[in-house]
Amino acid sequence: MVASLAPALFVFLWSTGFVVARAIVPYADPSLFLTARFALAGLVLAGCALAARASWPGARHAAGHLAAGGLLHGLYLAASYRAVALGLSPGVMALFGALQPPLTTLCGVYFFRERPDWRLWLGMLAGLAGVGVVVWPGLSSGGGDGGLPPVSPTMIGLALAGVSAITIGALVQKSSLARADLRAAGALQHAGGAVVTALLAVVWDETRFVPSLPLFGALAWGVGGLSVGGASLLVWLVRRGEASRAVSLLFLAPPLAAAEAWLLFGARLGPAQLAGFALALGGVVLARRMPAAGKG
Repeated sequence: MVASLAPALFVFLWSTGFVVARAIVPYADPSLFLTARFALAGLVLAGCALAARASWPGARHAAGHLAAGGLLHGLYLAASYRAVALGLSPGVMALFGALQPPLTTLCGVYFFRERPDWRLWLGMLAGLAGVGVVVWPGLSSGGGDGGLPPVSPTMIGLALAGVSAITIGALVQKSSLARADLRAAGALQHAGGAVVTALLAVVWDETRFVPSLPLFGALAWGVGGLSVGGASLLVWLVRRGEASRAVSLLFLAPPLAAAEAWLLFGARLGPAQLAGFALALGGVVLARRMPAAGKG
């Protein structure tokens, strides 16, 4: 039951990250917010690991978890949130994020000798096309939603850095790091993310953190829903199967985020977006229901 519900729960939780990135813009600088989120999430997971008397990785593997978390959590989200704060449409950021599943598949072929079935590639192409249809209105208006500034090289660089970071961070979860208890590993990886975002907050001279109910609500959801819930599910899914098949689920996050923005902020969601959601869903179903790829 848990294994069958985990993919759907992960997609829902992960999709809300796009909404949180936009919601905190009036109240906090992104890296400061993420530092607080990762530090609190790390404490929660460490408490769970200690309560369960879980074993902790040795020094060498602990360093690996810190580095993996610095990429998967810290650099990925700091770059993505920074790009949104500078004015990049969450829809366009979602399109950059949709590059991760194909990139992960290519890396899996090279590093882990995975041999994806041709239908997995077809499913990924369909998913990428569906995401493109969903976010096309933002692209056609110059990359902004509601008068946001046009896409700049800085925004593109941040988006690409974020996608590269989460790709590497997800792939290393299949290494010897996978032997660690999920709670202990999560605590260490969120600590690594907090270190990276704290350093970036200093580099980017971020100081704004305005206490408010919306900010604390976003922080609570970021800790419980996104970090403890969504990020832990992502690592669990990658550990259980091929990395390319697990991260293909990320194709569904941007269409769901568009639907959430429609419900919460009144953003437009027309027939083209609904068609894109159906196309992305079909691509994910095709990518995940094919027989597992062979190993070389």
